Amino acid sequence: MLSGVFAAIALITAAAAGSLPAPPRSVPQGPRPMAGPIQVHPENPRYLLYRGKPILLITSAEHYGAVLNSAFDFRQYLAALQRDGMNYTRIFSGAYCESPTDFNIQENTLAPESGRLLCPWARSETPGYANGGSKFDLTRWDAAYFRRLKDFLTEAGRRGVVVELTLFCPFYGDSSWRLSPMNAANNIQGIGKAGAHDVYNLKHPDLTRVQEEMVRKVVTELNGFDNLFYEICNEPYFGGVTLEWQRRIAEVIVATEASLPKRHLIAQNIANGSARAEGFHPSVSLLNFHYAAPPDAVKVNWDLNRPVGCDETGFKGTRDLPYRREGWDFLLAGGALYNNLDYSFTVRRPDGTHTVTDPTPGGGGPSLRAQLKTLSQFMHALPFTRMRPANELLRGGKGRLLAAPGEAYAAYTLEGTRVTWQWEMPAGRYRGEWVHPLTGKVEPIAAFDHPGGLAKFSSPEYTEDIALKIVRVGRR
Repeated sequence: MLSGVFAAIALITAAAAGSLPAPPRSVPQGPRPMAGPIQVHPENPRYLLYRGKPILLITSAEHYGAVLNSAFDFRQYLAALQRDGMNYTRIFSGAYCESPTDFNIQENTLAPESGRLLCPWARSETPGYANGGSKFDLTRWDAAYFRRLKDFLTEAGRRGVVVELTLFCPFYGDSSWRLSPMNAANNIQGIGKAGAHDVYNLKHPDLTRVQEEMVRKVVTELNGFDNLFYEICNEPYFGGVTLEWQRRIAEVIVATEASLPKRHLIAQNIANGSARAEGFHPSVSLLNFHYAAPPDAVKVNWDLNRPVGCDETGFKGTRDLPYRREGWDFLLAGGALYNNLDYSFTVRRPDGTHTVTDPTPGGGGPSLRAQLKTLSQFMHALPFTRMRPANELLRGGKGRLLAAPGEAYAAYTLEGTRVTWQWEMPAGRYRGEWVHPLTGKVEPIAAFDHPGGLAKFSSPEYTEDIALKIVRVGRR
């Protein structure tokens, strides 16, 4: 079975990938990368390539309502992401939304006020939608929705922000199902005479047809965008979502793009925490997890040669520390994508300055985004596509080590106030720096000659956590 998976990966990588941009003339020139959407990195399929460069997707982003909530000023939002050094956001399509009381989220962007929901389907002239306005007509598309969606992607692309468009989300209960356009009570066709946990399982051909048509429409309309990938379904391990249905949606995406100019990556949400990814469609290129701390999901799926992401955090209070640590730990474990669910973005404060308080089940805000910007700068300065988790090299000191032995080393710990790390390194000339994730302070380590063998690095005093970068700069 695994041989089939590896064959599928090879086909996907060959179709999607080229190589790095052309080097100087003095260096032998290899193949150039394919122009087009964000793709699996051609030399290391556990990472991504975008606009000719390796990229890690790192963000602290709003609760997925940026497009479907017509009251939300997404231009201010995207400007805030760019200003704060974030390069990624996740949005929902509008097939699912929430009520203001769901999950104790204050000013939830995914819970539009009455009459403010936008989704792919047009409104009819028949009143009676559960949250204000007319019911939906599942045979017609809403031109205003697609204009807003394209405007969002255009603005995001201009600001260097990659968009993960999650097509569907399970209905956790009657509260959210009551608001869906696919509920028979909310559309003039009367389609969707099903329970909240019976929507995504291929048992209702009329619902499946509506879902497939929506996917075809969205995928066709957005084919021209490069800063985009699709996720089949948010948290499909809840609400009766079947693996067979997820495979069907993946097939629809692939079939639709077969006659279109561009091919976009497909992500599948595998589990909360960690699990072995199994049974997914061969076209699925990214494996996403929620609340993936500790980041065991990366190790468990390492041999599948796919990028592994943590695209939702939460339920650890409103302080910055848990979510900063989660990001550093996940990426130093070899992860490719990290999205903190940031509740500081609201309709009234689309610039992300809302003060998050309990009982909202997460955190966020300018200070956390500043800390994640430090993480992004740290990681993007490394040759991370040539690095691998390397804790087995540690001979002293607790934490996590990512390494390209003899070329670059990155270590992180979230324990204590001082740490001494030791690992074997080949002879050579190296330099480094200590980075304080809380403050962004950098303490350089001057270039030094290492004779080979065990190297020892003792940290300055720190608060909460610290990171170390060591890179080779020449030979002795």
